[in-house]
Amino acid sequence: MKRHAFLFVLALGSSSVWGQQASVSGPDGQLRVDVSVEAGIPSYSVTYRGKTILEKSPLGFVSNAGDFSRGMAYAGEKTRTIEEVYRMDRIKRSEVEYRANELTVTLENAGKKPLDVVFRVSDNDLAFRYEMPRYGDTGSIVIEREATGFDFPQQTTVFLTPQSDPMIGWKRTKPSYEEEYITDAPLTTRSQYGRGFTFPGLFRIGDDGWALVSETGVDSKYCASHLSDATPEGLFTVAFPMPEENNGNGTVAPGLALPGATPWRTVTVGDNLKPIVETTVPWDVVEPRFASEHLYKYGKGTWSWIVWQDASINYEDQVKFVDLASEMGFKYTLIDCGWDVNIGRERMKKLAEYARSKDVDLFLWYSSSGYWNDIVQSPTNRMDSPIPRKQEMKWLKEIGVKGIKVDFFGGDKQETMRLYEAILSDADDYGLMVIFHGCTLPRGWERMYPNYVGSEAVLASENLVFSQHFDDMEAFNACLHPFIRNAVGCMEFGGTFLNRRYNRTNDGGTTRRTTDAFQLATAVLFQNPVQNFALTPNNLTDAPRQALDFLREVPTTWDETVFIDGYPGEYCVLARRNGSRWYIAGINARKEPLKLELDLPMLQKGDEVSCYADGKGRSLQVEQKKIKNPARVEMVIQPEGGCILVK
Repeated sequence: MKRHAFLFVLALGSSSVWGQQASVSGPDGQLRVDVSVEAGIPSYSVTYRGKTILEKSPLGFVSNAGDFSRGMAYAGEKTRTIEEVYRMDRIKRSEVEYRANELTVTLENAGKKPLDVVFRVSDNDLAFRYEMPRYGDTGSIVIEREATGFDFPQQTTVFLTPQSDPMIGWKRTKPSYEEEYITDAPLTTRSQYGRGFTFPGLFRIGDDGWALVSETGVDSKYCASHLSDATPEGLFTVAFPMPEENNGNGTVAPGLALPGATPWRTVTVGDNLKPIVETTVPWDVVEPRFASEHLYKYGKGTWSWIVWQDASINYEDQVKFVDLASEMGFKYTLIDCGWDVNIGRERMKKLAEYARSKDVDLFLWYSSSGYWNDIVQSPTNRMDSPIPRKQEMKWLKEIGVKGIKVDFFGGDKQETMRLYEAILSDADDYGLMVIFHGCTLPRGWERMYPNYVGSEAVLASENLVFSQHFDDMEAFNACLHPFIRNAVGCMEFGGTFLNRRYNRTNDGGTTRRTTDAFQLATAVLFQNPVQNFALTPNNLTDAPRQALDFLREVPTTWDETVFIDGYPGEYCVLARRNGSRWYIAGINARKEPLKLELDLPMLQKGDEVSCYADGKGRSLQVEQKKIKNPARVEMVIQPEGGCILVK
């Protein structure tokens, strides 16, 4: 990994005694950020190809070391360019070339205390954060609130999901980033709970472009933030967690040692959706927090709980799902809550041995804790403090378990961020991968933590089992995730159902509305390095053979991701490459068939591709096709259906 620093041209000047400003653009000159201080108030604005994306938006914060949001003066600047190539095995691309221009603006508050605001601007991404020096004898700081904002033009419409009230939902475990989206809604639409909106947020600035707003680099040194409700003028500001989260435990205001820095806030911009879907900015601006001596293997897994539910957490049923994983060639079986009671630790050791004899390894479920919610699902009180956590992880390593799924976090306070990081750090000591569930959005964690392999933080597959409403909305929601939630981080959805009904005998419970081709397409569209699919043993005989063969072969890690076509909530077509093999997958949430003519430069004239689509009666149809013109490939996707081309 190499970094090279050079000076580049920077527009800098004093417009009047009341204001000073600087500007920085991305390498291709299309994305521009202007920074100014007027009457002591620092702000920034963003344009792309001359069109306004963000109007003047406030910068700064209020802290116990002083007010850095007003009474500020421009004190200087420095610049450099960043050129970096890094490799990742768990995101959209395996090799990333990051080129950006960096502007650091130094401000001083009324007490002459300096603050650096660092902007990094690439061709389609802006990231910025605050960096604070030590202030004399003051070696720590508490950020009481941020003024940081995003002020969108009035023609903007929003694609957002609300932050929930704290301490509501199942056993008082929210917020958990599992609310429904508003789409193409007016800019100042109020959030459902009046608590603002979670990251990421997607914004359409009329015909002028798109912006995806999020944050990255959150670790134990800060809280996770979200967006406030908009003011009547269209200004969203960074909001801290609510005091009641985690049953009132932990502070709302983050504290950090000096010198120190806040997380990065990111804005991905384009005049179309391609930069939004393909962005790598959540990982471009962060660094690994520690190196690992372990080599982690990713892949697919079976998971009994999603369809067979709590009653399946017994030794005999888990053997069936281990056998299913073995038959499918999957690497893992995930055993969910209650295993310590219903199977027991001695028999779990035996089950792990049996799984290894079938070339399958185990993930085990844990509650994050019990002192901030009312959870009764066990094991509890093993992951929330270091002594029992390390004892548990030592035992897991001894019996050969490869990973854990930790659930029910219920908050975004700094105290909770410390817990996420502590679990990841301790787990790596014992060679364990980590999935988070009932949790916050991952914020650059794939690059920061080598054993992190996914987070839920979305209305995931369990909701399809719990309520018919979510089955009726499945196609709509699935057509949002590549543009919003999954655009900024791994998404442990736990889907790809081949049952038509969601119960043990495939004849009761909620009813799937989407087709088999749709379900197979989501195995490509939803990105997570460990995919626990919702297959059940009966699928070996009642599901199409071609569907099973597809799931045996489809990878879970990708070397390249290309956005082809789509609109949030309506349809989406993505292409992903693993090695030399391309998967081009599309789904349709509309009520009528979707006929597309696609430009697929990854294909060549004369290529033979396998086409998975919906045939008569919505049955899966698989046929071989020859590509005549890669620039004009026809794809027809049925309502609530899917289509996949495999080269």
